Amino acid sequence: MSDSLVEKYPLGEHLSDVLKADSGRPLTDLTLEAVGQDQLTAQDLRIQAETLQAQAEIARQAGYPQLAVNLSRAAELTRVPNAELLQIYEALRPGRATYADVVAIAERLEERYNALLTAQFVHEAALVYRKRGLLKQEAE
Repeated sequence: MSDSLVEKYPLGEHLSDVLKADSGRPLTDLTLEAVGQDQLTAQDLRIQAETLQAQAEIARQAGYPQLAVNLSRAAELTRVPNAELLQIYEALRPGRATYADVVAIAERLEERYNALLTAQFVHEAALVYRKRGLLKQEAE
């Protein structure tokens, strides 16, 4: 993928021969016919981190830095198992986790999955939750 991806946006139209599903299946194989014939798996329908990073670079080049960061975090999260993502989501709901719990989530994201942007985001969330009283109180 080149330096100027903006010219290749949307990627599905301009790079369909290069893009692949998380399973490695080419994008061109992901058709309604394949779905109808039960030829696709859940992994065939998941996006690769590289594709999300390419989308992030397009957003950056097009002048949408916040969208770029969001897409980069999404790319990081492709390394986190779905069950763990659901646990993290549940823990980040107001009143569900202590400050220490949220910090531990951030540290796990950073250390286990090398999800640095997401870990930073969760660390910031811990501070905001504490400031706004959205954390579960520590047991006394």
